[in-house]
Amino acid sequence: MFRSLHMKLTMIMLMLIGSQMTIVGTFLTTGVSGFYMNGFYRQLNSVFGPDQREFVSDLRSAAGDDDGAESLRKMLEANAGPLGIDYHTRNYFVLDGDTGAWLAGSANADALPMRQSLNLTTARAAVARGDASGVGDESYLNAEYLDAAIPILSDGHAYIIYILDNQETLSGLNRQLFHIILQSLILGLLITALLSFLLAKTMVGPLEKLTAGAEKVAAGDFDTALPVESTDEIGILTGTFNEMAGVLHTTLAAMENERNKLDTLFLYMTDGVVAFDMSGAVIHCNPAATNMLQRKVEAGSRYDELFGGLFAFGDVLALKRPRHAEGEMMVGQRTLELLLAPFSHQTLGGVLAVLHDVTERHRNEERRKEFVANVSHELRTPLTNVRSYAETLRDAEGSIPPDTSNGFLDIIINETDRMTHIVQDLLILSRLDAGNTEIAFTRFPFQEAIESVVRANALNARTRSHELSFRAEEPLPCVEGDRNRLEQVMMNIIGNAIKYTPDGGHIRVTAGLTPDRKQVWMDVWDDGIGIPEESRGRIFERFYRVDKARSRESGGTGLGLSIAWEIVQRHHGTLSLPPHDGSGTTIRLTLPVTQKPEVAAP
Repeated sequence: MFRSLHMKLTMIMLMLIGSQMTIVGTFLTTGVSGFYMNGFYRQLNSVFGPDQREFVSDLRSAAGDDDGAESLRKMLEANAGPLGIDYHTRNYFVLDGDTGAWLAGSANADALPMRQSLNLTTARAAVARGDASGVGDESYLNAEYLDAAIPILSDGHAYIIYILDNQETLSGLNRQLFHIILQSLILGLLITALLSFLLAKTMVGPLEKLTAGAEKVAAGDFDTALPVESTDEIGILTGTFNEMAGVLHTTLAAMENERNKLDTLFLYMTDGVVAFDMSGAVIHCNPAATNMLQRKVEAGSRYDELFGGLFAFGDVLALKRPRHAEGEMMVGQRTLELLLAPFSHQTLGGVLAVLHDVTERHRNEERRKEFVANVSHELRTPLTNVRSYAETLRDAEGSIPPDTSNGFLDIIINETDRMTHIVQDLLILSRLDAGNTEIAFTRFPFQEAIESVVRANALNARTRSHELSFRAEEPLPCVEGDRNRLEQVMMNIIGNAIKYTPDGGHIRVTAGLTPDRKQVWMDVWDDGIGIPEESRGRIFERFYRVDKARSRESGGTGLGLSIAWEIVQRHHGTLSLPPHDGSGTTIRLTLPVTQKPEVAAP
């Protein structure tokens, strides 16, 4: 209940007013009591004071009479008004100076205090000393009554005039004053409660709206702006809150956008990313890392399970930027490059692991080395032959018959042509790899191109007693492509079939359209030496030969099918090895009838 700001403000105001009224009442009561007491002694002083020596002298004379007490009573009765004697609350008494016994007065002895007061004791002590000035006139605010004792000494007689006020008048006045203060306090508290409630409502209402707005912002609702209803501090606070909510909305939107970018990046990036917390538990792993590691990496998996064999987690965590740890690991047939670095030195930091699949890079490196070795080997053989025959001609000048010399020169020329073919093929591949070979796309009759290539190889086939035939399953449409390049591909495929088929073999060329009629195809079938199953996936690699000795004897460089593959790829076609019954090989060329607009543009 008292946690409410409404109640706190109301209670503070009520306690403030209550304490103020209490303090005022206390001061009023004390002031009235002090005023009454001072008035009492002022009245006595006006009668018995130094200025009234004649009256005091008369009292002493009257005290010398035979009935001194009665004489004193008459004189005091005559001055009852100045003394404030009302015979109810204030009375006078004539007491024996020696014993303090009652002799006369405005009231009987029953009105005297049960115990002698300090003032009466003081006056009796003065009488005992014979000191007429020993008046007892001291009192305090909390006393039950007010009194004064004046010693009256005469020859042989001693009396004490005792004035007693029981403070009933003061008590009544204080009671009346208390009732007035209490009524004022109650009325003041009621008014204060109403005003404090209105004040608290005025102050707390905007704060409650701010609280509701803060709860909406905390829940993610940034669309509702709080109305600014005043220009005071609360109004300024409301405006500042609206600005803060806007900035927070913009900041959170930017952070959300960046987080989405990072999530998308982690989700689709080809490199694997695994993040670990300070204890070595996995807190994030993208799909690429799961694929590379070939295992399911769940939240809570440990660093030691994944990479503990390469680097200790504590050693990586202790690295200072920009230092990092790197190494390689084998996962199945894959080679993974691993980069490890701490991403923060704070309590919420950890270690970030980035995985690169370098399997293909290693393979390419091996292929490059193999390619360089093959080129060196292919060029070294003809160069060796050229050097050997040239040195023979030089050393045996004039001693070699002309026919033999011409034969040596023919060998040198053939080896030179062979090196020229290798260099030309390498140059073509280099241009194809660099994209510098221009492909001139035009529409041309596909069937006519096949027939032209078949006619060009007919003589070579007859020389080796081969049966070379061509058949189109249906009329073939025109296709888009570079006719010269594609005829080069066809020439290579049919030439290989003639070259690697024993004499007297059969080469059959067929062509047709795919069922969707969007592609044309050409099959070259032969009954030659064939391609072993283990070599079928590599025949389009550069310098790869199924039978290296026989290929070199027939003058092959091992680059023809590689060049054909690159040309067909640039035409968005395929070269493949369909299933083949019996001995020999079937190679299929497939091309789209129509190229993509951006490809076929002149």
